Amino acid sequence: MEQELNASEMYRYLDKAGVLIEALPYIQRFQGATIIVKYGGSAMVDHELKKSVIKDVALLKLIGFRPIIVHGGGKDITNWLQKVGKQSEFVNGFRVTDEETMMVAEMVLNRINKGLVSMMEKTGVKSCGVSGKDGTILRVSRKKPDGNDIGYVGEVRSVDTTLLNTLLDAGFVPVICPVGSDDGYYSYNVNADDAACAIAKAMKAQKLVFLSDIKGVYEDPDDPESLISEMTVAETREFIRSGHAGGGMLPKLNSCIDAINAGVQRVHILDGRIPHSQLLEFFTNKGIGTAIIGDTEQRFYEKSNND
Repeated sequence: MEQELNASEMYRYLDKAGVLIEALPYIQRFQGATIIVKYGGSAMVDHELKKSVIKDVALLKLIGFRPIIVHGGGKDITNWLQKVGKQSEFVNGFRVTDEETMMVAEMVLNRINKGLVSMMEKTGVKSCGVSGKDGTILRVSRKKPDGNDIGYVGEVRSVDTTLLNTLLDAGFVPVICPVGSDDGYYSYNVNADDAACAIAKAMKAQKLVFLSDIKGVYEDPDDPESLISEMTVAETREFIRSGHAGGGMLPKLNSCIDAINAGVQRVHILDGRIPHSQLLEFFTNKGIGTAIIGDTEQRFYEKSNND
């Protein structure tokens, strides 16, 4: 005779069923959607968080999404440079990159890249790690912030999506390390946020996700209850004008606006330190981060849950 469930077990299973039902309209809406996930911050250092991120992306792939990962690796690059006796120097937030630094950065990024591919393959999802140099995905010119020559740091000039579409159509999850090449085919380090934004625009992605150590956009940074779930481009511009977007948030918000104006439907800023933050953001009525949307886009998180 089968053992009957007690009341607490029954409510636990009903809660799980409720989560699945809540996710249904979001899965339906974004079925077949191309999603660019920029992966960086502490979630790349903590092994358990890394597994959580990869499992999220694997699930997105298995339910019909077309995810692409673009990863950073700044902390690891700094650590390896220290091991070879080089100190990191930054100008306007960009690493000064001489030839030796570029060599170390490319080796470290490729090592990270193949590690992420291995983790994805362990979930049973096919994955392929590529550099932005492969198939000339990222063609760059030399970035000179405020006129300063900081070496082999690339400004994305164009994106060739041929290889990425080929991999997606063949059922692979592309994992991209942000190294580009110039017209002379020299390697350049590219800021991962910039690379993800450029790829999202070129792919006309439905979603661009920034996974970092930032929880989202707050009306008041000192008030954890003031998280803004959704902002239109107009509201984001006003937020910037108000002077509330300081530090690393300002360039992120400008990147969000650029992506939306180029055809990306929604840009999400999420805290990668929260396990399964992507699933909580995409498939719940409230979400846990901030979504930037076009001025005429539906405010999806304000939907009634009575449908």
